[in-house]
Formats: sequence, structure tokens, C-alpha cells
Amino acid sequence: MDVFLELALILIVAKLFGYLTLRFGFPAALGQLLGGILIGPSLLSLVAYDESVKLIAELGVVMLLFLAGLETNIEEFKSVGVPAFLIAVLGVVTPFILGYIGALAWGYSNIQALFLGGVLTATSVGLTTSILMEMKKLGTRVGTTILAAAVVDDVLGIIILTVLVAMNTKGSVYPMDVLIILGEVGLFFLLGIILGSPAVKEALKISERINVPETLTASAIAIMLIFAYIAEQFQLAGITGAYLAGLLVGGSSEAREITRKTLTIGYSLFIPVFIVSIGVETNVWVFEHVGAFALVYAIIAIVGKIVGCGIGGLISGFKAGESIQIGVGMIPRMEVALIIANIGLSEGVFDRGTFSIPVSMVMITTLITPFLLKWAFSRD
Repeated sequence: MDVFLELALILIVAKLFGYLTLRFGFPAALGQLLGGILIGPSLLSLVAYDESVKLIAELGVVMLLFLAGLETNIEEFKSVGVPAFLIAVLGVVTPFILGYIGALAWGYSNIQALFLGGVLTATSVGLTTSILMEMKKLGTRVGTTILAAAVVDDVLGIIILTVLVAMNTKGSVYPMDVLIILGEVGLFFLLGIILGSPAVKEALKISERINVPETLTASAIAIMLIFAYIAEQFQLAGITGAYLAGLLVGGSSEAREITRKTLTIGYSLFIPVFIVSIGVETNVWVFEHVGAFALVYAIIAIVGKIVGCGIGGLISGFKAGESIQIGVGMIPRMEVALIIANIGLSEGVFDRGTFSIPVSMVMITTLITPFLLKWAFSRD
């Protein structure tokens, strides 16, 4: 099929299936993923996913993380309390270790097991927030803690992804490598904040004085791409740079307008293409070969968050019921998990069969969370 028709079909599927899943109370991204599976090689084989579409999908990943940075309130992030941080850390470490050990025990290689563990780290803030809002629980102490911890574990998930990509690039997994990589991450963020912050603000001010349509938005996107490039020169994931660029641009006076315009650009083309393309790349017929571990992996994803975040809640002074609510609220995985899985595929760590395991986990955790949340909060 011609690339223009492919893109047109992808966008139609993204919005139609996203709308249908929203009507059933689930996030649009789940429908977009399912739509990608439908039109991909697994079923109807309508989309070939050539290099042109792949480039747009890759830009979608970068833009998604740029938006995540834009929408992160730095002051709110700084004020996150010890309980939320502790819950987030235990909620990242527990499923990561369980996923790693489970994958090794199932016969996966060391680097594959590390990536499978990494996929389980980050919670989908959007899904949790929307459900808690519908239940009018977002403003409660438990709701606020879930949201704050979810923001922290998103950042931890990005750091873990960066470490995993660098470890795979260097071809070794040793403690000293991890320390060096963490040092590189720290140096990148330190230099980015110290040197990048004033440079970004000055660049945005200059762009406002250039009387050409949408110069401000174009400048912000250029900053995003430059930071992604610099991150890759540090042997870090490009999306790490995009996230930092979003944080820096988000702290400027022009942030609101840039966010509004970037949301329009991103969700009109790039981000839907990225999410649908994940479904396109998923071969559902391999589930019969990896089905057993896919189910075990999904159970690890659910139990890992409930246990890790629940223990963090108990240590932080929450009651047992509240700790369960926090753990359940942290179960859903979506964007960051799919990004890590997608990068695992592009880096050659995952084959198509292994790639299907995280995708099925995302589907299961997304589908089960609304029901578990209603159960957990009904016990009040």
C-alpha cells in the first residue's frame, strides 16, 4: 500500500479505535494498539510499516516524552514527599527484580531478562488519574500519593531504560558499568539543567521576536530534537534528552502555548502513529508459543506493584487497606512500558515473539485495573 494511504489508514484506525475504547471506559491508547494489531501482518495485513512510517513513529516516541516533560510540574515534583518517593522506589524495584528473575528462570538471556524487568517499572499516570477522577478519589491522601509516586516512577523508568540501552550498546552487564552509566545520566542532566536552562529560555525569547508563523512552536520542537541528539552522544536514549527538554521548556513563560500546540501536533499525527505501529509490529500468532510466560509475566506485573507499593505504603504510615489501594492504583502500564518494549525490539534485544509479551501485559494490566480499583476503594 502507498505510504500516504498507510498513514491515512493508521490515523483513522487510531482515532476510531481510541474512541471505541474510551466509550467502554478504557484509555484510547489501548484501542489504538488493538487497531494496529488488526491492520498489521497478524490479521488483515493492510500496513507494511516501511521506513517512512517508522520515522514518524520514532518522532512520536520522542514527542511523547517531550510532552511528559512539559506536563511535569517541577515545583510539585520537588515537593513530593518521602512516602511517595519510597512507594515509587519499592514499586519500581520489586516488579523489576521479579520480572528479571522470572524471565531468567523461563530461559531468556540476561539482557532480555533485564529489559523484561525494565518494562514492568513505570505506571501509566494517565489511566490511573482518569479512573481516580471518575471515582472522585484523586484529591484524597491516597489519590495524591498515587499520582505523586506515579510521576516519580515514570522518571525512574526512563532512567532504567537509559541504563538498559547503554548496557546493551556496550555489550556487558557489570556493576561498574551501571555506576558509569548512572554517572553519565547524572552528568547529562546536570549539564542540561545548568547550561541548557538559560540557553532554552533565551532561544524561546528570540523566537518570539521572529515574525514568522509558529516560530515559537518550531523552536521548541527543534530544542526537543537537539536534546535528543545530545543525549545519544552521551550514549543515552534520545527520549531521555526529549524528556529533559520538556522539563526545561516547561519552566518557561511560553510553556502553556508550546504545550497546547505540541499536543495538537503530536496527537494529530506522530503519537497515534507510534502507538498503532506497536500493534502493527505485534504478531498475535506467536502467543501460542509464549502464552504461558505471557500470563506469568502479567501476574508478576500486577503482584509486583501491589506488593512493592503496598509495602512502601505500610512503611510510610498508611493503613493496610490504603496501601492496597495505592498498590492497585500503580498497576496499569502503558506509554513508558511500550516505549521500553519498542526500544528492546529496535535494539535487537527482543524478537517479535518476545515483544508480544510486554504488549499482552499492557493489555491485561490496563483492562484489569478499573475493576481492581473499584474493588479496592469499595472496601472503605
